[in-house]
Amino acid sequence: MTETTTTVPGSRERGPESRFARQSLRGLRADLFRDVSAYRPLPRMRTEGPAWELIPAGPREEAGLLPHLGVLGLALVTFAISLSGPTDSAPVALMGGLIVALPVGLTLLRPVLAWWLSLAAAPIAVMLAGADLYPWSGGSIAGHTAVMTIVAARTRPRTAAWMWILSAVYSFLAANAFGGWFGSDAVPMLLFSGVAVALVTLGQANRTTRRQVVEERTSTAVERDRRTLLEERTTIARELHDVVAHHMSVVAIQAEAAPYRVENPPPELERAFVTIRENAVAALTELRRVLGVVRAEDYEAPDAPQPTLADLDRLLENVRDAGLSVTRTVTGAVRELPPGVELSAYRIVQEALSNTLRHAPGAPAAVEVAYVLGGIGLRVVNGPSTGLVKPSPGAGHGITGMRERVAMLSGEMTTEATPDGGYEVTVFLPVAAREIARDEHDEHDEAGA
Repeated sequence: MTETTTTVPGSRERGPESRFARQSLRGLRADLFRDVSAYRPLPRMRTEGPAWELIPAGPREEAGLLPHLGVLGLALVTFAISLSGPTDSAPVALMGGLIVALPVGLTLLRPVLAWWLSLAAAPIAVMLAGADLYPWSGGSIAGHTAVMTIVAARTRPRTAAWMWILSAVYSFLAANAFGGWFGSDAVPMLLFSGVAVALVTLGQANRTTRRQVVEERTSTAVERDRRTLLEERTTIARELHDVVAHHMSVVAIQAEAAPYRVENPPPELERAFVTIRENAVAALTELRRVLGVVRAEDYEAPDAPQPTLADLDRLLENVRDAGLSVTRTVTGAVRELPPGVELSAYRIVQEALSNTLRHAPGAPAAVEVAYVLGGIGLRVVNGPSTGLVKPSPGAGHGITGMRERVAMLSGEMTTEATPDGGYEVTVFLPVAAREIARDEHDEHDEAGA
């Protein structure tokens, strides 16, 4: 098959040189022509580290202004160099010193504008100084080099390169205008400023590279610690799965075989063993579904439906078979809620009743479910323990798990002891109005279908 290329009439294919030139011009415009007078104050120096800790807090705070003092010092040096030039008029020398020193100080606030002013002040300084060298006077050489090094230290290397290139263009044009390229001080000025700017740029690039390496190492260390923690949790979860699954399987087998080991067992005992076996099998199934994901990377969750509030009657019958006297009260218009809310509500009631069985055996319990406009309210309350059965110790994670489920749905939860010595868990799970409307719309469409 032959590949054909269609060329739009009037257009020319642009090579990499053209793209490089366009990108370079965009960089020049962005660095030196856009937002020339932008306010970019010089930040304070960071005074952190073991060495700075040896200095008292007050002086250490003031030490952050050392870069600012250094810039002002360079401005004074530039002013002094300009005053030392050959001139017969003190006011003219003072003016020449100010126009080359002020841009150096302006780099503290507006660095790009300071560079343009320094470049514009160069021919004025030459005319005021009346020296034989051109197109740079002694003060403008010092001042312009100081400005470029300061701006280079605060910006990217591309900006420093463009500043030096434009300064070279000015040197070439102004040298020819003043009397010739070979009799000027343009070459020494460009060599001196080029070395200074290159050194500062290399130092800036080195600091940036070091900072990036430190950030990458820190990020790598954090990720390594997180991965180690996840691996430890995975190992614990696998061991938990293996141990609990084994013992639950043994409980289910023994509960199934126990009635056959007793001659003529009463019906109540048979039903109790059947309930034990069903609970063990159900717990084993849920345990494998929840923790089975850590057994292998290619584990696929089963397609079995998650329990909802519609399964609440089955849950209550289950705990009644275990010896808990529990009642249920439902208020409001019963409706289907989002799956996440349904599952969390079911699990919260399940955990609250499990806590009642463990910590208050023999106590009656009541479950209240209230369907309201903004969500669903749950209340599980139990009376005091009868004291006939010893409470079972728990790990203390039941309340924590319920709070995590409630927080995940941006709900509210309160737990407190009741005046009669029991315990109460109250939960509200919000449901957005649009989700309710969507569910009602889906129900209406299903009814219409």
